[in-house]
Amino acid sequence: MKRFAVGIDLGTTHTAVAYAAPGSDDIHLFDIEQLVAPGEVKASSLLPSLRFHAAAGELDEADLQLPWTRLNAAEQEPVVIGRLARTLGAQVPGRLVASAKSWLSHGAVDRMEPILPWGASPDVPKVSPVDASASYLAYVRAAWNWRFPQHPLEQQEIVLTVPASFDEAARALTVKAAQQAGLPHLRLLEEPQAAFYDWLFRHRDSLAADLAQTRLILVCDVGGGTTDFSLIKVAMHGNEVQITRIGVGKHLMLGGDNMDLVLAHIAERRMADGQQDTRRLSAARISQLIERCRAAKEELLGSGAPDKTMVTLLGSGSSLVGGARSVELTKDEIEQTIVDGFFPMVGSNEKAQQRRSGIVEFGLPYASDAAITRHLASFLAQHAGAASEALGIGEPGQAGLAMPDTLLLNGGVFRAPVLAKRLEHTLGAWRGQPLRLLDNADPDVAVARGAVAYSLGREGLAPRIGGGSPRSYFLLLDHRRDKGKGRGTDESQLSPTHAQGVCVLPRGSEQGTETVLHNRVFALRLGQPVRFHLVSSTADKGTAPLQPGDLIDLDDADIVRLPPIATVLGPANTTGTQEVPVQLAASITEVGTLEMHCVSTTDPSQRWLLEFQLREVAQPAAAGGAAGQEALPANFAEAIAQIDRIFGTRPQAVMPKEVRQLRTHLEKLMGSRESWHTPLLRRLFDALLQRSGGRRRSVDHERAWLNLTGYCLRPGFGDPVDRWRIERLWSLFEAGVHYRKDIQVCSEWWTMWRRVAGGLGREEQLRVLEDFALNVHEEEVEPQERPANLVKGSRDDMLRVAASLERIPANYKVEIGDWLLDELNKTAFTAGTENSAASPAFWALARIGARQPFYGSAHDVVPPDIAAAWLERIMVLDWKRTNGAAFAAAHIARLTGDRARDLPPELRERAAVRLSSFGSSSNWITMVQEVVELDEISVRGFLADSLPPGLKLLS
Repeated sequence: MKRFAVGIDLGTTHTAVAYAAPGSDDIHLFDIEQLVAPGEVKASSLLPSLRFHAAAGELDEADLQLPWTRLNAAEQEPVVIGRLARTLGAQVPGRLVASAKSWLSHGAVDRMEPILPWGASPDVPKVSPVDASASYLAYVRAAWNWRFPQHPLEQQEIVLTVPASFDEAARALTVKAAQQAGLPHLRLLEEPQAAFYDWLFRHRDSLAADLAQTRLILVCDVGGGTTDFSLIKVAMHGNEVQITRIGVGKHLMLGGDNMDLVLAHIAERRMADGQQDTRRLSAARISQLIERCRAAKEELLGSGAPDKTMVTLLGSGSSLVGGARSVELTKDEIEQTIVDGFFPMVGSNEKAQQRRSGIVEFGLPYASDAAITRHLASFLAQHAGAASEALGIGEPGQAGLAMPDTLLLNGGVFRAPVLAKRLEHTLGAWRGQPLRLLDNADPDVAVARGAVAYSLGREGLAPRIGGGSPRSYFLLLDHRRDKGKGRGTDESQLSPTHAQGVCVLPRGSEQGTETVLHNRVFALRLGQPVRFHLVSSTADKGTAPLQPGDLIDLDDADIVRLPPIATVLGPANTTGTQEVPVQLAASITEVGTLEMHCVSTTDPSQRWLLEFQLREVAQPAAAGGAAGQEALPANFAEAIAQIDRIFGTRPQAVMPKEVRQLRTHLEKLMGSRESWHTPLLRRLFDALLQRSGGRRRSVDHERAWLNLTGYCLRPGFGDPVDRWRIERLWSLFEAGVHYRKDIQVCSEWWTMWRRVAGGLGREEQLRVLEDFALNVHEEEVEPQERPANLVKGSRDDMLRVAASLERIPANYKVEIGDWLLDELNKTAFTAGTENSAASPAFWALARIGARQPFYGSAHDVVPPDIAAAWLERIMVLDWKRTNGAAFAAAHIARLTGDRARDLPPELRERAAVRLSSFGSSSNWITMVQEVVELDEISVRGFLADSLPPGLKLLS
């Protein structure tokens, strides 16, 4: 080796680094210099994965000096990383960035937007999960380059570890963070594998003897943010040991963070006992308490622990000390809470429960069942076939699971002996005899050491683990088109929770080896949008190994949907053909991510890379499968002909009445438009957009085109190609409408943009907001300042549009909401008679102040203190005389389970009582008191529109 082999464990709680020098197979820990107190620097093998965002003047620059130059001199206020960040975060609420790694895998927020610290006040600088992760890696790089200036980290052989359960998006974002930190070249390695690599390396000289009685190893890795399971098969061939990873678990956001949160709940309740102020702690304060409870947990669960300890939450401001509150936590209650809550003694047939848990809050989608042992039982059942084969016992019977015979525990959680013993005892009970426990003296650094051992193994200096990709990848297909092919079943045998997919890359595929689906040919449209729905699965798929091109049934419970691939590929350089036959080629890259190409069958040198869309947040998907699997109506071609007749480029004799009745004609051909599913709607939209010039023929043409176009693209997302469609539609925005003096044309224009607003990006929504302001403040704008192409909108139209802009920053929403309340104050708040005109304003206020956005990111909601003030003003109204007030109150008071967004419990309870006494819908009352999903009727009321059939938001 000519370079250092470096392993980096970018953990949820700590970051650790290990290395081997060139030409050596000795693995050393890299001690990282860091601030432990103001002005005091010490080296430690663990760097807490934390950032503290100091307030102006809070810290003296001289006290923050590190041996190297400050990483980002452009930051207005200093950022502290490491042990001092942990200390400061426990003292000052709302300024500590924690669990960035967990946020990397949270698809319901934009992970490249500055959202952390979650729930912090507006004056606290924020950072994205990607930027936070990059800052820890950049810190490691700076520390390394200071220690080894002749061997810059970016030029070494780097292996960065990730949870085995990380999906394609989380892996790609991890790589992006590394590149941002100045580490463009590295490999990714799964953490459970790395932990076992550490064990293999330490036992390399006696491996055959040490594993002689082992056939199946379970690696259970419970860290700060995730729980990872892996199964590793051991086969003996004489004195040769063959080691193969045969299974990994699904992503579980469940670990030490959850345990700390449970203890914080206990401490919070205890602090409130006997206090005059019994309000729940704010998100910033609970994060501070969580940090205190983490320290208490580690103290009371460690070896030689005391019987009890105190948890103190400091006051704020001038009452920093005098306002402090302390509670006592005992060793017995922590053991009972953590051991029985997270490692309960359950039967091997008990599966993870899909229910809301008390630990689901604070912005992250923690696993709904906190019982790690139940998740483990589900994992072992899922891989029973492979486990039985590894153990040589045939198919598992009804008597129980095919149990591993050996166990390796990793992760900081298992530093607590009581937790390790509980898991050992549970697995032993399932197996009927104890498992052999592999030694792991230092789980905090085993993953970093194992990453180096992996590099040494690649050089032939250490044992290696085989097995290739831990998951299979499938392209979802419309099973009606491929009925009877491959290993699939008849469509009459499929349930709504099943889909069919063609295997593009089977489990076990090695990195860097490309697989081409030679028996599957696709027609690739050049210059047109193409989309691919991909899923992965770690489950066994029958007894025979999967082959590329196999067509099989997929159960929703076993698959993970990958970010969509949607793109428009340019025409071929040589032929100019608009449609070419292609085959799919797939491989696993060196960083462990899926890479796919379309390869021309006539000229294999023509290849098109297909890339995942990573910025998309929670998107709807068709129930029971990917959008695009529904068949088009038999009369679809006739419907397109009807659209072409009205809007096509060839002039045709069309009467005005025929234009006005276009929608009715389409419904006669294809059924009520409420039944049109997403693929049909999008095909209709494509036809309308291709003929957009035809809308200028008459007022009736423009009205009909705007109405149908918005309806067919609603809610602006749901199909992977919708972003491309929105871009094409957006190109019409600046030009506005042709018949701008027609009131109905203008109204249809704004209805269209309201319907598709969910597909607009932040900048596009801000541009729409400009026209909203010009219209609602028309009397304040001089005529010469009004853009010539501005489309006028009525007050109600503009309110609906503005309320649909969920991606605009929260401060704009606050301005709009305050303005709305002031406007209502002139009418609804003082009116002595029923005021039905207030309904659109209250509907808009409900969406603007909603605790749970329909499509936007949770970090863009109106701050809870503002929303609470709005609710208080609504509560004083006479709801019987103010139409829409109850609707607004229900949505502003809605419970999400996230302390950073929810209103105070006492205010929500008052709202629930008021809604009940008013006779409101039971659904409204329930969503104020419990975390629930909206039903179809409630969604329609919230959106002022229906969703295409089958679309639902994925949580």
